[in-house]
Amino acid sequence: MTQIATTKSVSGSIASTSTPIGGSGATAGADLVSNNAVRAGIDAIVREVQRRSARVTDVRGPVEGLREGYEALMKRAADTRGRALLYPYLGSGVGNGALVELADGSVKWDMICGIGVHFFGHSDPESIGAALEGGLSDIMQHGNLQANFDAYEFAEVLLAEAKKHSRLKYAYLSTSGAMANENAIKVCYQKHAPASRVIAFKDCFMGRSVTMSQIGDAAANRIGIPLSTLVDYVPFYDEALAAKDGMAAAIEVGVGRLRELIERYPKQHACFIFELVQGEGGFNTAPREFFVALMDLCKQHSIAVWDDEIQTFGRTETMFAYEKLDLGDYVDVFCVGKMTQVCATLFSEEYNPGPGLLSGTFTSTTSAYKVGKRVIERLRDGAYYGPKGSIARHFGEFGKQVKALAAKHPEWFPKVEPAVPDIVGGTGGMMRFTPFGGKKDRITKLCRHLFDEGVITFYAGHGPYHVRMLPPLGVFDAKDWPRVFECVERGMAKAAAE
Repeated sequence: MTQIATTKSVSGSIASTSTPIGGSGATAGADLVSNNAVRAGIDAIVREVQRRSARVTDVRGPVEGLREGYEALMKRAADTRGRALLYPYLGSGVGNGALVELADGSVKWDMICGIGVHFFGHSDPESIGAALEGGLSDIMQHGNLQANFDAYEFAEVLLAEAKKHSRLKYAYLSTSGAMANENAIKVCYQKHAPASRVIAFKDCFMGRSVTMSQIGDAAANRIGIPLSTLVDYVPFYDEALAAKDGMAAAIEVGVGRLRELIERYPKQHACFIFELVQGEGGFNTAPREFFVALMDLCKQHSIAVWDDEIQTFGRTETMFAYEKLDLGDYVDVFCVGKMTQVCATLFSEEYNPGPGLLSGTFTSTTSAYKVGKRVIERLRDGAYYGPKGSIARHFGEFGKQVKALAAKHPEWFPKVEPAVPDIVGGTGGMMRFTPFGGKKDRITKLCRHLFDEGVITFYAGHGPYHVRMLPPLGVFDAKDWPRVFECVERGMAKAAAE
C-alpha cells in the first residue's frame, strides 16, 4: 500500500487525497490531483477570487448603470419559474465572508445564507479550493451503483464525529434534505412494519416532497396533495407555560398527548420525528427533560427516535444538538444537511435496512463531497463550540444588539400574543427576534425593508412570527454586529413608518 502525501495550498484545501492507493505505483487519478502544475493552477484561481473578494467591503446600493440589466434578469428568472422571486436576489458570483455582491452591483449582509447552507460565507478560499479539486474528477455526480471514494470519505468524516456521542453507525447520502428525510422514514417503516403512522411536533417542517409536505405542519404546503401519510402531532415545549406553571407542567402536556396517541393507535407508530430545535417553527428550544420524557416513552413502545438536524447541525454549542442535550443514546435515525453541502441519513446497527430499500442514481457531486468534508473538519478543529466558543459568543452579541435596539425604540417591540418569554430567542447560530408583536404581515414586510437596507434575513414561526438569522458564523467577525444592526435599524424605521 502507498499513500499520497498531503500538503497545504494557498486555498487552505488539502492538496491531495489521503486515501490509501493499492498497487506498486500511483494511479493516473492520484497523479493528476497531486501534480504541481494542477496545484499551482488551483492556487492561482483562488488568489484571483480573493483579489476580487477583497473589493467587497461594505453595504452599498445598486450601481446605476446595472439597474436595467438586473431588472431584465429578474424578469427572465420569474418567467422561467412561473412567479417572481421572493427577494430580488441574483448574486454576481463574488462576496466576502458575510457580505455578498448582487448582479446589480449592490452589496448586502447575508444573515440567512441560503437558509443555513453557507456557514463559511461567500467566496471562501478553502471552499473554492476544495470545489476546484473536485472539478478534476472524471465524474461530477456520484451514485449508489457507481461512486468514487470521495463519497465514502465524506461519510467517514461525518460518522467519526457522530459516533462520539451516539449509537449511529452508518450513513446513506442523498441529494437534498427532503430526500434524506424520505430515506429516514423508509428505514423506520421497514424496521417497524406494519406500523404505518408517524408522530411529529406541532409546527414542524420536514421538506417539500409529497410525504414530507404531509408531515410538515403547514397547511399551505400541502394544498392539493392527496393525504396518504398518517401523521399525529404532539405539542412542542411551551416556554410561556413553563414560566407560568413550571417545567413539569409543560412537559406533561407533550407526554400526555403522546400517551393518548399510543393508547389510541397501539403498535401503529413507526417513529417520532424530533426537531431538537424547531427551524421553520420559530427556532423554538426545549430542555433535555422534555425530550427524555418523550423518548423514554418511545423506547417503551418500540417507536423509533428520529432526530432531524438538517437545519440545526453545527449551529448549537456542540456540533450535534443531541450532543448538547446528551440524547445520543436515544437516537436511532438521524438526518443532516444544509451546511454539510451533502445531505445524509444516519442510523444505528439496529436500523440498518435490508438491501434495496435505499438507492438513487445521484447522491451528490465530487465538489460537494470535497467541500462538505472540509466543512466538518473545520467545525471539528475550530474554536466554535462550548459555552465560551465563538458560536455562543455570537449569540450573546446578537442578543445585546436586539436589546439595545428595543431600549432605543420600545415602540417597535410591543407585547407579543401568544406570549414569548423574550424578544430574543433561538440558540447558537439559530437566532431570532420578535418585533411588531410578531404579526405576520408586519414581519414579512419588515424582512423586505431589511433587504432593501442591506441585510438579508427571513422569517419563521406560526404565530407569533419572528425575524430569523442564520449568519455565516464560520467567517463572521463579532465587531461587525453593530454594522449589521445599523441596517436593521434603518429597515425597522421604514417598516414602522408604514
